[in-house]
Amino acid sequence: MQQETGESDSARGLHSPLPEQRRIEKEAFQEGWRASASTIPAVLAWGVVSGMAMVKSGMSIFQSLGMSLLVYAGSAQFAVLPLLAVGTPLLVVFFTAMIVNLRFIIFSAAVAPHFEHLPWYRRIWYGFFNGDISMAFFPQRFPPSTFGQPAGKIGYFSAICYPGWLAWQLGATIGILLASQIPESWNIGFAGTLALIAIMIPMTSSLPALAGVVVSGTVAVLALELPYRLGLLLAMVLGMSAAMLADKLLPSKDEEEERAA
Repeated sequence: MQQETGESDSARGLHSPLPEQRRIEKEAFQEGWRASASTIPAVLAWGVVSGMAMVKSGMSIFQSLGMSLLVYAGSAQFAVLPLLAVGTPLLVVFFTAMIVNLRFIIFSAAVAPHFEHLPWYRRIWYGFFNGDISMAFFPQRFPPSTFGQPAGKIGYFSAICYPGWLAWQLGATIGILLASQIPESWNIGFAGTLALIAIMIPMTSSLPALAGVVVSGTVAVLALELPYRLGLLLAMVLGMSAAMLADKLLPSKDEEEERAA
């Protein structure tokens, strides 16, 4: 526990007592939960849609439950389901899922330095839960300037990842078991989209973030017809590039305050 949650000797000079570490991680967990709790309804709704889609594509209940537990990637699941339904070779299915999920390479690269003090098996464990929700909150709370300062990171990361995983599995299980009972007229998928938009709007609190949203949204619509959902990957890359470019070109709040002073 001390190795995972305490600050390094180079950062603090000595390790914090174990009770202090636990307090820091507990407070970080509570902070992470307060920050990300609003995402749970959206994740739950998307899980229901995912579960329904798996069953309606011809998969059995046990196959659907297994896919939900092992894959845990909504975009990849939706991309490969039509391929599985028509008997596409598994190698094509595998590479399609990889292409759709290439964004997780960027996510991992952004988060990995924060957990480099952990043993490899712990990093693999946390890497499994790393996704869109964690990338929406974790980098804001722990920017690159906090590299080498592990205190509070495991607690915060756990709070924004574990509840989302549980919500996804609960939603997927509901969708799998009740696929034949939930009419498509309920438009659950659209409800999930609305929930995600409601989460995204408050987070678009700066001009670089707005630039990223506008560019990625525009590209996603224009590239909708690309095969294997490559439009999603293209939108993500161009959106992040636009946000980083805007961040470099536009003055930060600190710079504006210095100029005003």
